[in-house]
Amino acid sequence: MADRFIHVSLDKRGVRCTAKLLDDRAPITCAAVWDALPLGGDVYHAKYARNEIYALVPPFAPQEPPLENPTITPIPGDLCYFTFSDTQLSTASYGYEAAAEQQGTAAAHAERSTVVDLALFYERNNLLINGDAGWVPGIVWGQVVEGLDAMAEACQDLWRAGALGESLSFRRA
Repeated sequence: MADRFIHVSLDKRGVRCTAKLLDDRAPITCAAVWDALPLGGDVYHAKYARNEIYALVPPFAPQEPPLENPTITPIPGDLCYFTFSDTQLSTASYGYEAAAEQQGTAAAHAERSTVVDLALFYERNNLLINGDAGWVPGIVWGQVVEGLDAMAEACQDLWRAGALGESLSFRRA
């Protein structure tokens, strides 16, 4: 199979990077994501995992992928896939309901029994542990091969200036 690439972008900031799909390590996840592209939504900056941005999207695979190519220590440039139930994200400490009230919209995961988290890790020293749930392994399905420095700078700006009104998009390159 030929290598496949996608663009990951922060649309309002006009920044994007290019990632290679890891078809050899996470073939089921890569196929599900590729077939569903384009994907995206409101961007969030992680509270627990450190240097991570992500979008919550409705499930799109016919069946959720198994935990292939798992990690709890993602490195810069890793694209990760997580599946969460509505109860896993309903704790008030996550802040999704407060953000939805500010924007006048329903929370990204409200009324869904399952939500998919598509994440980009942009810097070192990440650990996927959650105070409410413990270890949260993710599926590494892509690796940024171009533009990570500019994306990391935009992610730091997102952390300091805020994510309101910004979206994270995944599209075929």
